[in-house]
Amino acid sequence: MRTDGTLWCWGFNRTSQLGVGSSPYVATTPVQVGTATNWASVSTGFAHTCGVRTDGTLWCWGYSSDGQLGLGTLGSQTTPAQVGTATTWTGVTAGYAHTCGVRNGTLWCWGENGYGQLGASGSYQTAPVQVGTATTWSRAGASGDTSCASRTDGSLWCWGKNMTGQVGDGTTTHPTAPTRVGDATTWTGGPAVADHSCAIRTDGGLWCWGDNSGGQLGDGSTTQRPTPGQVTLPA
Repeated sequence: MRTDGTLWCWGFNRTSQLGVGSSPYVATTPVQVGTATNWASVSTGFAHTCGVRTDGTLWCWGYSSDGQLGLGTLGSQTTPAQVGTATTWTGVTAGYAHTCGVRNGTLWCWGENGYGQLGASGSYQTAPVQVGTATTWSRAGASGDTSCASRTDGSLWCWGKNMTGQVGDGTTTHPTAPTRVGDATTWTGGPAVADHSCAIRTDGGLWCWGDNSGGQLGDGSTTQRPTPGQVTLPA
């Protein structure tokens, strides 16, 4: 996004995830997505993209293999299409084939649900479904097949795929509803999460957990950890 509110994308476009139509197949330089000048945030998944505008509307485009566009259908959408009619979206995050967003403090997810990453029933959902009844969600973070979100009290919650402990609840089972990560109330937002997760607390501390086969947890080892551990930087 630019300071004038325009949105620009580039790279691979096999599934129309750039939002500029089915061509070019690969954009090697930035191309403008439509003519709107009120984009506020954007998030990219494996084959789809979603963004929120300053008027609180939510838009998605790309490939909807499992309903991850939230448009009620499967298939491709080559340019941004509005998800429902709500004008109260404050954020969105795209996972591998699912999406989650926050609307007026409520949390909604849609798309593929093989690991329970939607926090709802069914194998997939083609339109947003509310996750529980809480109205204090502040931010969502999804990647791969795992979802996380933070609440206004600073607590962090994760659910979905947990094969390497990336949910952070001390297990490797796949929770199908938001599960609290420890008891800290100082998380600043939804974490970056894939096969491992990392998030920042209000004191500036960085914490990571999950898969560590490549040393991605930053703790000096390659040992998997199913609960958050602080990353200590060298002096």
